[in-house]
Amino acid sequence: MNTADRRNTARPANSNTGPRHVAVGKTNGRYRLSIDGTEFFVRGAGGSGPRIDRLAAHGANSIRTWSTRDGHSVLDAAHKAGLMVLMGIRVGLERHGFDYDDEAAVAAQLDRITGEVLGLKNHPALLGWGIGNELNLNATNPAVWSAVNGIARRIHDVDGNHPTTTMLAGVRKETVADIQERAPDLDFLSVQMYGTVGSAKERIAAAGYDGPYLITEWGATGHWEVPCTEWGAPVEQTSSEKADAIVERYRQAIEGDAERCMGSYVFLWGQKQERTPTWYGLFTEDGKETEAIDAMHFVWTGAWPAHRAPRLTGVSIDGKGRYDSVRLATGSRATATLETDATAGPGIDVHAEV
Repeated sequence: MNTADRRNTARPANSNTGPRHVAVGKTNGRYRLSIDGTEFFVRGAGGSGPRIDRLAAHGANSIRTWSTRDGHSVLDAAHKAGLMVLMGIRVGLERHGFDYDDEAAVAAQLDRITGEVLGLKNHPALLGWGIGNELNLNATNPAVWSAVNGIARRIHDVDGNHPTTTMLAGVRKETVADIQERAPDLDFLSVQMYGTVGSAKERIAAAGYDGPYLITEWGATGHWEVPCTEWGAPVEQTSSEKADAIVERYRQAIEGDAERCMGSYVFLWGQKQERTPTWYGLFTEDGKETEAIDAMHFVWTGAWPAHRAPRLTGVSIDGKGRYDSVRLATGSRATATLETDATAGPGIDVHAEV
């Protein structure tokens, strides 16, 4: 795997009219990205859309996407906000039926990706290329990494200014060994962890990888990592528990490996329905900022925002908590109680009946 800057011969471009020269290098014992020769530690979030300017206002410097869809508009919005974009490239997933033994399909995919890269490579907000997302998840065919290497090599051939990476779901020794053997043209690895992200440094080292990396998804504890109710529903953290975990995990995972971690992208700068409408998104459905955004503001800037979200200290239904597998009879009445700390943020009044 290529961890040296083999594109140093490219001339830095005007930051307003052409591509920036992004490199991976090691200075004073630390791996870092650099932009036109200036060190760039990633303070980012995954997402896109109308909230990009709010990301910059909270102290971030980058945003990550999962594909090149609307790539020009994302890059334009990011550039206007002063952000850099780690541009995702959609790559076929074995778990969705893509066959990496099908040479024609692999070649067609490479041609499609080449066109996408050529269309975006000269934008001044482009930071680098993320080849695929969690290609290792539920996958068994190591030929995928040969295809990834072909994509990385093609990108290096047509774009001399931006590095390449691929995003892994967790990190395992077997996967790292396959990538090191089959995909030496990647510039660095990216890993995605949730409840276990605090031990990312140790897990990555145990997997046999000693190069630079980004953590490209992290945040709330995953829905597969939490206790469940008696009927199998995962129990979500409160917004305040998520905020507290984010600060702790940032200290452990991102700041905890000053030598090899080049920054991170918290998940998700937006809102989505995944198990619940609030599990992963840092915004509510109506666009309000959650306490997790306050936490990111703090770790990105070193100070809490002047106006903070409500802090939740307790949730119960008729005195029973989240882990009590609360059951309510149809047509019955129950009292939901939320407790807040008004000293940490504005209080909230809640009246609910079932």
